[in-house]
Amino acid sequence: MNELMPFLQATFGPLVLIFTVSNLGAMGLQVKMPEVVAALRNKKSIALIFVWGWVLGPLFGYLITRVLPLAEPYVVVVLLASLAPCAPFIQQMVSKAGGDIGFAGALIPLVAVGTVVFMPVMAPLLIQGLTISVGALAKPLVLTILLPLVIGAAIRYRADAVAVRIFPAVKGIAMLSTLLTIVWCLVIYGRGMLDTAGQYALLAMTLFMVGMALITYGFGFGMKQNQRSVMALGMGTRNVAAVLAAALAIPDADPRIVVMTIMWTLWSVVLAGIGARIFARLADKAEAKVSTGASAG
Repeated sequence: MNELMPFLQATFGPLVLIFTVSNLGAMGLQVKMPEVVAALRNKKSIALIFVWGWVLGPLFGYLITRVLPLAEPYVVVVLLASLAPCAPFIQQMVSKAGGDIGFAGALIPLVAVGTVVFMPVMAPLLIQGLTISVGALAKPLVLTILLPLVIGAAIRYRADAVAVRIFPAVKGIAMLSTLLTIVWCLVIYGRGMLDTAGQYALLAMTLFMVGMALITYGFGFGMKQNQRSVMALGMGTRNVAAVLAAALAIPDADPRIVVMTIMWTLWSVVLAGIGARIFARLADKAEAKVSTGASAG
């Protein structure tokens, strides 16, 4: 193990890069421009995405950091995560939840672009003592989040057949790199993860994700049930790839920041899976209600 550890530590950074780029590239290959254009024309949806993503999210994250006695590295993660809605795996969860796939396809690229724009500007304002400049924080987000997403979306738009053909390979790389990143982190930071679980970090993640999902689902402002479930899953989960990219750009970052970020990845899959099953039942009830109303009419 002593001989293996230097290898794991040396390859962790490149592995995280592959994890980030492949996940966002796979996300881009699924983007359908007509759906994005339609979403851009819906002013109410755009307004809700902005308010939920970069007004409510940061406020709620900040409130959690003030209420819970979190160590400073965990405060940094909560605040960074509050600026990065929508996990890369959201489409699979939307399918399980019976959500609007088209709406999800538009939501994902919009919030990814929003994250790249707003995180570098808002993070230094939210996080006390963060000395990194806006440009230094924006650079890794543009290169590892925005660029792979745009390239993937461009391939899908210009050469749909090519996008369909290469998607399984890119998705396979994304899944493998995600798994390896988790394994690497468990070996390198395993003890730290156990310590983190007892220092309110897990509670903070849970409160944030569940709270955001409940608020966005409960206050849909006229959206259909299958769109509210998409919004709840998107705003309840976090783009951990963006959080990792930002965290690794911070000079002399505390290792506990990476530990909690990886923990967030694992825990968000669990909570999103539970949420998807609940939303699926609500979708069935909504559909049954519509069918009953149609029959009565």
